[in-house]
Amino acid sequence: MRSTTLLALLALVLLYLVSGALVFRALEQPYEQQAQRELGEVREKFLRLHPCVSDQDVGLFIKEVADALGGGANPDINSTSHSNYSVWDLGSAFFFSGTIITTIGYGNAALRTDAGRLFCIFYALVGIPLFGILLAGVGDRLGSSLRRGIGHIEAIFLKWHVPPELVRVLSAVLFLLVGCLLFVLTPTFVFCYVEGWSKLEAIYFVVVTLTTVGFGDYVAGASPNQNSAAYQPLVWFWILLGLAYFASVLTTIGNWLRAVSRRTRAEMGGFTAQAASWTGTVTARVTQRGGPMAPPPPEKERPLLPPPPCSARPASRPASPAPPEKAQPPSPPTTSALDYPSENLAFIDESSDTQSERGCALPRAPRGRRRAPNPARKAERPRGPGRPRDKGVSV
Repeated sequence: MRSTTLLALLALVLLYLVSGALVFRALEQPYEQQAQRELGEVREKFLRLHPCVSDQDVGLFIKEVADALGGGANPDINSTSHSNYSVWDLGSAFFFSGTIITTIGYGNAALRTDAGRLFCIFYALVGIPLFGILLAGVGDRLGSSLRRGIGHIEAIFLKWHVPPELVRVLSAVLFLLVGCLLFVLTPTFVFCYVEGWSKLEAIYFVVVTLTTVGFGDYVAGASPNQNSAAYQPLVWFWILLGLAYFASVLTTIGNWLRAVSRRTRAEMGGFTAQAASWTGTVTARVTQRGGPMAPPPPEKERPLLPPPPCSARPASRPASPAPPEKAQPPSPPTTSALDYPSENLAFIDESSDTQSERGCALPRAPRGRRRAPNPARKAERPRGPGRPRDKGVSV
């Protein structure tokens, strides 16, 4: 991923976090302040009814009650009642172990002993990768089964001469609908019936669980009225299948995004190739017509002559070598306009580059806009017997 893309994604995530923080604060802070006021009123009422109890004792009692509730205690059960409810019975302990390796961590039950916390460290380090491998396998098998079933429906649509593009859209919608029906809607109604939650509370628990957020304010099987030992293990198997389905959906979305990105790069590459071909064609036509924007002829088509020594070369334009039978004196420097600027400027550039590589410092012609030749200056310029012509042919 490119640095610019990564920075843009980071900025988007930070903006998303800030917007979520503002919304949650606006929605939840008034409720928190109301709960704090109600707690203060209850505390003052208790102190008025029991003046022998100090304010510090009441605060200590509230703190101990909060710690006990965090450890899994139920305030509806007193010490005299005989109840078989326990957070750490076999079914609840199995469910707690499942919340560790699935990284949900509801938090309604927490470890209070040092030995339990030390064991939890190694248990999570081994169990989380193991569950990841299981989740990948179950998600692959589950996704294949769902796609195979939807493939038969696609075949029926194709027999009805439905367009293939519409069939792809319908298959994707069916894949999502079947998964939501099996792993979201059906558990929602089950939890409404078993736990006594409202539909909003049930679907809230389903989404928070399958996204592995796990706040812990609603946990299936945490009520003392639930006496079935197999209930929470069955809930964990539902969590396994639901996470596998969501993993399959995310994998499908990732493959689709990669395919779209690959297709986009291929289309952009073809567009770039077409643009380069068009540019080359236009350049070739301009070159053949001899237009003002024509580039210099290629290296292999233009004969290059060896440059003269630095002492014998003029400052503003190259000197032509004399014929072997007749030595010609070097031409004096001139500042007049070149008769063939396109050809001569290219030769000056190459010659000066070659000479600079050899350590010969020569003034280079300016690479500005081409000046039009001056007929009057060209007519006034004498051509003696020792002056070479403009094309390098001596007279």
